[in-house]
Amino acid sequence: MIKTNHSRFSRIALRNAAVVLAIATLPAFAQNAVGQQQTAESPTEAEIRQFCTGIADAARDQRYLLQKQELEKLQADVDSRIAILEERRAEYEDWLGRRNEFMKQAEGQLVEIYKKMAPDAAAPQLEQTNVILAAAIIMKLPPRQSSLILTEMSADKAAQVASIMSSAGDPTTSKDPS
Repeated sequence: MIKTNHSRFSRIALRNAAVVLAIATLPAFAQNAVGQQQTAESPTEAEIRQFCTGIADAARDQRYLLQKQELEKLQADVDSRIAILEERRAEYEDWLGRRNEFMKQAEGQLVEIYKKMAPDAAAPQLEQTNVILAAAIIMKLPPRQSSLILTEMSADKAAQVASIMSSAGDPTTSKDPS
């Protein structure tokens, strides 16, 4: 029985010695493990740095692409606004050309003839002419005579002439009044 106890004691002593040895070598083992971990982190940091460096060009390209798309949108907006302005300019030129043509029709001797006519004689004749020409002639006459002629004309014809006369002075009117 003593032998059994002795072997049991030796096993316990051996186990205790192993524990003491493990505890004694633990700081060195831990330091070695930390050293290995630090050397393992260095490549990881390098890999991260390399990844970030590699992705920087792609990120810059993407940013440039987004900026280019935004500039293209703005350019399209500017182009559409220019087109609208060109359309309005063309309408204005059309209106100005028609107005100048309208005023030329009333030039010359024709106005002088109607100037010398009595309003009650001029009104029926102007009712029978083209409404644009009648309006041009009436615009060239003195206001007192123009009002007397319009008074002598039928209400419908006088309204048409007055409408054309008012649209001749309106720069927003670019459509043909007839």
